[in-house]
Amino acid sequence: MTNYPPPTFDTTRPHSARVWNYFLGGKDNFPVDRAHGDESIAVFPQIVDVARASRAFLARAITHLVAEEGVRQFLDVGTGLPVENNTHQVAQRVAPESRIVYVDNDPMVLTHARALLTSSPEGVTTYLDADARDPDRILSFAAETLDFTRPIGLMFMSIMGLIPDLDEAYSIARRMVGALPSGSFLVLEDGSDDTTTTPAANRDVTVEDMNKVGSTGYGYRYRSVAEITRFFDGLELVEPGIVSPPYWRHDPEPGEPLAPLESCGVGRKP
Repeated sequence: MTNYPPPTFDTTRPHSARVWNYFLGGKDNFPVDRAHGDESIAVFPQIVDVARASRAFLARAITHLVAEEGVRQFLDVGTGLPVENNTHQVAQRVAPESRIVYVDNDPMVLTHARALLTSSPEGVTTYLDADARDPDRILSFAAETLDFTRPIGLMFMSIMGLIPDLDEAYSIARRMVGALPSGSFLVLEDGSDDTTTTPAANRDVTVEDMNKVGSTGYGYRYRSVAEITRFFDGLELVEPGIVSPPYWRHDPEPGEPLAPLESCGVGRKP
């Protein structure tokens, strides 16, 4: 059994993974995370629905890539704390031989990952403690598990909003997508000002409102739909293109959580 060094947690500042865990009803968070979460909910009560809709989109996107596109490898950057329908669970449910590399920079995430994110016997699941701003290190580690001559699904779920400098965020995405072979896919979801599916009662909530909350916590930045779309430059967008998460290959049922101020998409590398 591998002996890992004991984790150290910064309990003085909110962390995106722990706040998201709070939104999803989890217990893996600290008072500072809950306080920031409550502040976000006060500005935008539907943020809890956003978290749930984001997780549902993740499951549909992975199922599509495995069942319809034949992808058997995933690089999940910004894993977050384990909840239901994690990347490896969805992928290995359809194809047990799937191989997954998780990346996150929060010690709590990695501690839980080692304990809970166990692979199927046929597949592989590994974890890297790294920041998205270090794509070369991530790619080098991933190459020890994933075959970069075969298609890979690259996951950026609510992670690019944590890169305040948009040009840097684009550079990270280009570097990582550029290293993937033809036939690979980018799955990306992030906060945006998409109001096309936002109920009228919520349209007084703006990107500026949410960015005020984000800037006082862990620096999450909401961006325009056009800015989100640029992450897919050079890729072939899978239908229905860039949409709010509940509408990606899905027709929401009455009363189902929607996801205003969120955009997502899946793109194939030619």
